Amino acid sequence: MVALPALLDGWPGPGLTLDGQGRPLFLNTGAKLLVERHDGWLAELGRWAASGGPLTEPHRSVPVETGSGPGVVEFTSVLLSDGGVLCLGREVTLERRLRHALTESRQRYKDLVDISSDFAWEVGPDGRFVFVSAAGAIGYHPDDLIGRHPSEFVLADFADQPLPFDTGVAIERTEVWLRAKDGAAACLISSAVPLIGPQGDWIGARGACRDITEARVKGMELAQVRLREKYLGYIVSSTRDDVDPAKTLEIAVGVAVNATGSAGARLYARTGDVFSEAAAQLPMAEDIRPDIAPFLEQVAEKVEPMTGRSGSYNMLATRTLFRHEVNGAILVWRNDGQDWTDEDLSMIQAIADQVGVAVAQARYQERLKTLSERDGLTGLYNRRTFMEMLESRLDKQTGGGSALLYFDLDNFKAVNDKLGHGAGDDVLRAVGELLGRLARPSDLCGRLGGDEFVLWIDRVDEEQAVAVADRLLREAAEFLRPLSASPEKPLGVSVGIACYRGGSGELAQGLVDRGDQGMYAAKRMGKGHRALAPALVAG
Repeated sequence: MVALPALLDGWPGPGLTLDGQGRPLFLNTGAKLLVERHDGWLAELGRWAASGGPLTEPHRSVPVETGSGPGVVEFTSVLLSDGGVLCLGREVTLERRLRHALTESRQRYKDLVDISSDFAWEVGPDGRFVFVSAAGAIGYHPDDLIGRHPSEFVLADFADQPLPFDTGVAIERTEVWLRAKDGAAACLISSAVPLIGPQGDWIGARGACRDITEARVKGMELAQVRLREKYLGYIVSSTRDDVDPAKTLEIAVGVAVNATGSAGARLYARTGDVFSEAAAQLPMAEDIRPDIAPFLEQVAEKVEPMTGRSGSYNMLATRTLFRHEVNGAILVWRNDGQDWTDEDLSMIQAIADQVGVAVAQARYQERLKTLSERDGLTGLYNRRTFMEMLESRLDKQTGGGSALLYFDLDNFKAVNDKLGHGAGDDVLRAVGELLGRLARPSDLCGRLGGDEFVLWIDRVDEEQAVAVADRLLREAAEFLRPLSASPEKPLGVSVGIACYRGGSGELAQGLVDRGDQGMYAAKRMGKGHRALAPALVAG
């Protein structure tokens, strides 16, 4: 017993000695630390030792409290010559958790296979089935398939096509046509991966199939299936090869018209609950338009394609999805008196399945373009975009007049100082709304930075430009005053007016600089004024 304390102090885990009645004699640092956290394990270990447990069960696992939460320590016991027990422990929490996770993941995998596929399988090195899931497949019991080669069940028309059962690469959603037990054609969609041996040789494959015969071939001949895949392949290749998602959307609506024999098609993108047109094929009949919005609202709630009528027109539509959310819809119509077939419904659904990602990409590009061109706070053009667009306007205007209003906010600093920058942001957003109301479609509005704004007024003379500046002064004072820091510091604007003559050769930056000079001239007159900028000096 003399050497035991030294032995226990050198043990990397918890260790202790107990007397014949299970009472602790010596605990090392690890054991003391566990006792400080919770001592229930020590009492359990003592009862086990006192009952003669070490004689029949030399290994004992007890629950403990570790620094990271509940855990388990496994003690190995050794009987001592004086009747005591030496217990050396090691923490097995992680080992237990990993073992449990492994067992759980295996069961989860089995459950997922069972619920996600009609037919899970594995073939061996000779290409024959070595495993078939319990439900069997295409009318056969698993025992009827194991030991047989998949080629025995392949339809003659598809015998020369690659099969998932002998694939050398991972494949997803590949169709395979098999002959069911009753002799009927069965279409399975399969995903599979090859099995590679230690030497890099092919030793089999495994995968899962789902029977899509009813949805895919009801009322169809095999030639129709091939045509369908040709159409879809066109969309898929466009999605893969075309950089512009809008091009894919245009191709998709063209395919929808050709594949369904419709009189026209539209593809819509959805933002919130609003559908907006993203691509079109052939003119739309005017008497359809009023019925589209309520029809698409119903379509968005339906998993399957939906048909409807608008006057003499038959409509067919289905939603598109991206990450399990409705992000658009594709609509076709015709007025030939024919009803939509199951093939039409299946085709429109297949197209929607392919273009959901393209719709998301197109909207994403629109957002990126907006973010790159617009000021995030006010929605106005940012400095870079405004200057580029202004330069383009100046280049194109060969005669006549236009004007640039350059203005900043009066008493804006008081808002930030007294009410905080959140209130200041509200003021800037209000200026964006104000310019949105004031500007015409042909005008340009921008925020150059801080509280400095510009308004390009297209095709006006000096008198008209001054009238717009006066209106801006009035409306800004009225619209912004409620957002002021105090009555003594009312919000308003000071405006510089830089008139432009087409063909003068003045650059955008020079025009903006003149507007800036005019704004400072207005400031010197007192807040809430406007002033004409210095005239362009001839070069």
